[in-house]
Amino acid sequence: MTVLTHLDAQGKARMVDVGGKAETSRVAIAGGRIRMSSQALDAIRDGAVPKGDVLAAARIAGIMAAKKTAELIPLCHPLGLDAVAVDFALLEDGVAVTATASLTARTGVEMEAMVAVSIALLTIYDMAKVVDKAMVIDAVRLIEKRGGKSGDWKRTPA
Repeated sequence: MTVLTHLDAQGKARMVDVGGKAETSRVAIAGGRIRMSSQALDAIRDGAVPKGDVLAAARIAGIMAAKKTAELIPLCHPLGLDAVAVDFALLEDGVAVTATASLTARTGVEMEAMVAVSIALLTIYDMAKVVDKAMVIDAVRLIEKRGGKSGDWKRTPA
């Protein structure tokens, strides 16, 4: 049976005690995408979105969000991140976002990477909605994690 680590003996929510765990190097990579019209994609590519440089703003937003994950997700530990990178790939029908978060700590950075992706995608939507309000955000997921007690994990291709 799976142990529910975020519940105490009485079934009440609690923050997991990681104090006894060893600090190890940890990395998490997450991804997601936003599908949009060709007009919106062209405007982003050409720097023609009225609000400004969409991808630059989304990169900064994603990095800032990763640093605030513990304020957004209940029971997440506040972490001193070593690095966060947010990258983009222009697709035929939208933009793919990948975020990599890393640190040396007693707990992982999966949530920080996924929050970075989510907020970067929402920022793209916010900035480009003047061109296309029908954009769709999807496929936000963990791609890979390295380090920690449970070891390495990588999503297998579908």
